[in-house]
Amino acid sequence: MPKLMNLAQREAFFATLQKINPHPKTELRYSSEFELLAAVLLSAQATDISVNKATRKLFPIANTPQAILDLGEKKLMKYIETIGLYRSKAKHLIKACQILVDKHGGEVPQDREALQALPGVGRKTANVVLNTAFGQPTMAVDTHIFRVSNRTGLAPGKDVLEVEEKLLKRVPTHYLINAHHWLILLGRYICKARTPLCSSCPVAPVCQFKQKNIDHV
Repeated sequence: MPKLMNLAQREAFFATLQKINPHPKTELRYSSEFELLAAVLLSAQATDISVNKATRKLFPIANTPQAILDLGEKKLMKYIETIGLYRSKAKHLIKACQILVDKHGGEVPQDREALQALPGVGRKTANVVLNTAFGQPTMAVDTHIFRVSNRTGLAPGKDVLEVEEKLLKRVPTHYLINAHHWLILLGRYICKARTPLCSSCPVAPVCQFKQKNIDHV
C-alpha cells in the first residue's frame, strides 16, 4: 500500500487540481435539482454519456416528479432503454417521484435521510445530490474515487465508506466542496484502472504510487 500523503502533499494535490479546473462540474447534464437526482439515479452502473443521451430526450418531455408520473413507467422505459438496468431504474424513478410528490411537495429534499428513503437512492447518490445541488461538503465515493484515494495515498481504505470517512478528514476543508468532482475526473481520465497515465498526471509530484512504481507502469 502506498505511503500516506502528508498535509503539505494533500494541500499541493488539491491546489494543483484547482488551478487546472477552478470550477469543476459533473458531466451529467441537468438544469434543476430534480433533473440531477433523476440523472444520478439513472447513472448507476452506466456511463454519463449514455445517461445524457437518454435524458436529452426525456427531460424536454418530463423533468418534474409529477411529469414523470404522468408519463408512466412503460413510456419512461422507452426513453431510458439504452441505459443499463433500465427496467429496474424506471420502477425506482417512478416510485421515487411518487414519494417526492406525496411527502415533499414535488421538491428534492436537502437531507440525507429523506434522500436515501427514495427507491434507487443509496448513500453515493445522496452524497452527489447534496454536494452538487445543495453545496454540502459530502463525498460520494465511486470506483474512480475509491481507486484514486487508495492508489495515491490520499485516503486509503478497504471499502467505500472507510474511504469516504477518511476523505472528509484528510481533504483540506477549503477544497471539500469541489473535491468530489476533481477526484472523479482524475480517475476517469488520468488515474485509470489498468493503465494510469502517470507521465501526464498533474499531481504526480505528490502521488505516492507514482514515486514508488513509475518504472513499472
